[in-house]
Amino acid sequence: MGDDREEAQKVKRMAAAAYDYENDARWAEYWSNILIPPHMASRSEVVDHFKRKFYQRYVDPALVVEAMPTTGSSQTTKPSASSTSSSDQARPRSTGSANRSSGPSVTSGSNPNAVRWDRQTIQFSVNAWVFVVAVLAIIPIAPRNLSNRAYRLSFMGTACSSLYSLYMLYGKPRAWNLQALQLYFQSIFATKDFIYFIYCLTFLTSHLCLKFSLIPILCRSLENVAKFLRRNFSGSNLYRKYLEDPCLWVESNLTTLSILSSHSEIGLGFLLIISLLSWQRNIIQTFMYWQLLKLIYHAPATAGYHQSVWAKIGRTVNPLVHQYCPFLRTPVSAVQRWWLR
Repeated sequence: MGDDREEAQKVKRMAAAAYDYENDARWAEYWSNILIPPHMASRSEVVDHFKRKFYQRYVDPALVVEAMPTTGSSQTTKPSASSTSSSDQARPRSTGSANRSSGPSVTSGSNPNAVRWDRQTIQFSVNAWVFVVAVLAIIPIAPRNLSNRAYRLSFMGTACSSLYSLYMLYGKPRAWNLQALQLYFQSIFATKDFIYFIYCLTFLTSHLCLKFSLIPILCRSLENVAKFLRRNFSGSNLYRKYLEDPCLWVESNLTTLSILSSHSEIGLGFLLIISLLSWQRNIIQTFMYWQLLKLIYHAPATAGYHQSVWAKIGRTVNPLVHQYCPFLRTPVSAVQRWWLR
């Protein structure tokens, strides 16, 4: 039992380390309101500690954050201890500083918030629409033509949402030459939005209709919708009456949703390999999807969960191969070298 809890906490710590803090506006506000000496703010272990506390507070309350090791003099540890409690008072302090600022600066500071609100509203609308059509595609009683159309619309909506998010965060290439495009794609290559875009493109261009592939799409849209509703409608009577409990459940089970998505994404890879034996086989799609799985395995934003799932698969399969199919050791080792390269 204790081993299961330790394994769960290990997965949560990996998820916290892989979380995209730079693209979360709450992290910038949270970090700016932590009062610690400059020489401590530059230390990676201090930054990682507060990132885990941020992740525990806003993403996964079940994450256990251990106390920061007290290295250095007592004068150094005192501010760090007070900074932990001061983070809870970050919002009132930032509000007070905003009130003391001059008129033009307040106006200029409110415009980006208005733009961010518009972006969030657009993303919420698209994700809510994707969630509805994905559920419609999965329901067994839906007519086949309607279900297949909803299936493709789900991928199309997620692809558009991912492209819009990439454009808002990274803009467009500075120039349309080979060097500028290469630098641009290097900056977005390992992001979650780019991975989801390629994932949707892989299934949009295929004649195969695997409803199983909608699970990661549903988990992503459900997470984004729940976060938006809880952040912007927590004071609404309608939200408190009907939506508060589902949204709280989603936010408290983000790790479970991520593990479910990881298992389904890896399972899809094996389903595509099995589909090569049927008349609907698509060798190019299977090759592209396994390249995408390899990218997901190595990308910092998604590596934690996938590496954990693959480790479990290895602990199950390797003993069977060594015991019953020793002739497969050489090809399995070659595949592993390609995978880890």
